[in-house]
Amino acid sequence: MKKLFTLCLLLVLYQLSIAQDIEELVEQLEEAAKDTTYWDSEFSVGLNFNQAAFSGNWKAGGVSSIAFGSIATGKANYAKDKFSWDNQVELMYGLVKNEGQELRKSNDRIFFDSKVGYKINDKWGYFASLNYISQFTDGFDYSGDEPILISSFFAPAFLTSGFGLEYKPNDEFALRLAPISPRFTFMTNTEIINNVPENYGVPAGQTLRTEWLAFQLFMTWNKQFSDNLTLNLRYQMFANYETLAPETIDHRLDLTIIAKITKFVDVTFTSINVYDIDMDSGIQFSQGLALGILYKVNNKK
Repeated sequence: MKKLFTLCLLLVLYQLSIAQDIEELVEQLEEAAKDTTYWDSEFSVGLNFNQAAFSGNWKAGGVSSIAFGSIATGKANYAKDKFSWDNQVELMYGLVKNEGQELRKSNDRIFFDSKVGYKINDKWGYFASLNYISQFTDGFDYSGDEPILISSFFAPAFLTSGFGLEYKPNDEFALRLAPISPRFTFMTNTEIINNVPENYGVPAGQTLRTEWLAFQLFMTWNKQFSDNLTLNLRYQMFANYETLAPETIDHRLDLTIIAKITKFVDVTFTSINVYDIDMDSGIQFSQGLALGILYKVNNKK
């Protein structure tokens, strides 16, 4: 009886200590939201437009087309003493209209990441994070005679959390190691399974797959080589402990290169490379190159 009482007391004290830590964290987040002194924020929006036209007797051949693309990125990072709170959002969308075809999208991405950190020393720290990946509109497979719906908003959508250690030797590079990283895969459109039997890993008849026991590696490298050239690199690896094998480990690499021509005109190259056996047994990739207008604002004087 005495051992049982002691065990119960220890459990109560442990729960109280966790509750106190969470309460302190909430207080710090509330303070950070109100305090603008320690914030580093930036927002940019870019637009590009491409058009090509050919007469019916143009002997060199060609297809008349109109294309429009947009990109919006933002960050809001807070740092005070050992505490930090980093937030990043990336939105991309593009449309293309080729002669003889209906309007199609050429790009579609929603990415959001939020991380709370606490420094151990100059290079290492604890962190807790949450990131979300999805798209805005329906996606179709145009390889057949008729377009086939293969994705839509929140179908799929990936919400991944992470708890672990972060290595950040400088402002350019960061590496997160999260041995505890539950992931939630949403499939709110239940008709997609008719066209995509794998259903992005979500069991048939369900709209949510939960992977509680998993590991995540998250790496970012943001390098400004000059005032006119910037590279942003992001790599994510996700491994489910329950189905752990080399072919079941997910990989995603996002690359953006921005070269400024004038103050408001830039060339932007984007590339996304994905390996996820729940989507496809091969490597998926997309890339885009655009010339357009980029406008950026930040809170730096």
